[in-house]
Amino acid sequence: MSIIQIILIGLFIYLGSIGSIVGNTIGWYTLGRPLVAAFIVGLIMGDLQTAMIVGIPLQIMYMGNVTPGGAVAWDLSYATYIGVAGALVFGKGMDATQAIGLAVVFAGIGGLVGQLMWNVSYACNLPLNRIAQKYAAQGETKKMYIPNVVFGQLIGFACRFIPAVIVLTSITAASAQADFVTLIPGWITTLLGIFGGMMAALGMGIILSFLLKKRYHIVIFLAGFIAVTYLNLNTMAVAVIAIIVAVLYYTCVNSLSVKKEV
Repeated sequence: MSIIQIILIGLFIYLGSIGSIVGNTIGWYTLGRPLVAAFIVGLIMGDLQTAMIVGIPLQIMYMGNVTPGGAVAWDLSYATYIGVAGALVFGKGMDATQAIGLAVVFAGIGGLVGQLMWNVSYACNLPLNRIAQKYAAQGETKKMYIPNVVFGQLIGFACRFIPAVIVLTSITAASAQADFVTLIPGWITTLLGIFGGMMAALGMGIILSFLLKKRYHIVIFLAGFIAVTYLNLNTMAVAVIAIIVAVLYYTCVNSLSVKKEV
């Protein structure tokens, strides 16, 4: 990665965080999502296809990620941007499953760094309460933006941009030492491929556990799976058929309920 690429990715790691200058809707809930992060990193690094290949499993894995009460167990923005960037740097010459495995490894590193810096950011923001309280006591409400916006954003930027640049620079420096693919034993690359496939399957399983509430939901899911896998139907065609079946089912159920009421 070049210096410009590192700076741009580090900037988006900050913008994709909770409470960034662009707000949570554009930041955390848009720029911080794995698919969006993969798309942005792919554009920056000039390899959009590989970025999206590794971004889709990351999206599935982290789709259930929540922050209850503001507690961040895993920093999604750090994890996905660094995970995709690391996979693009070190995944040259690897197949898709191995690249996904690398993305998961680097996402783990990024997520842990982000979690640490999130706690540091919280600690650094504590003194700002006293500054805000001082302005409030003096009735200087026009100066309240200084601790809330200026200092708060500076702390958030420093806690995200600077560590991200350090991590991305370290990844770049490590990749420049030698051909990473030739240094990895075959059993490790095989393990990475298996691990990458397992993570995608695990993420899909977590999603299905939320969606499939009743037994007949499983039957419907298996019907769509068989139509795509064994009948070789296009996923769009299966989706259209599912919509038609859902509309017919809804219409029939409503008609029966109306007749019963009459």
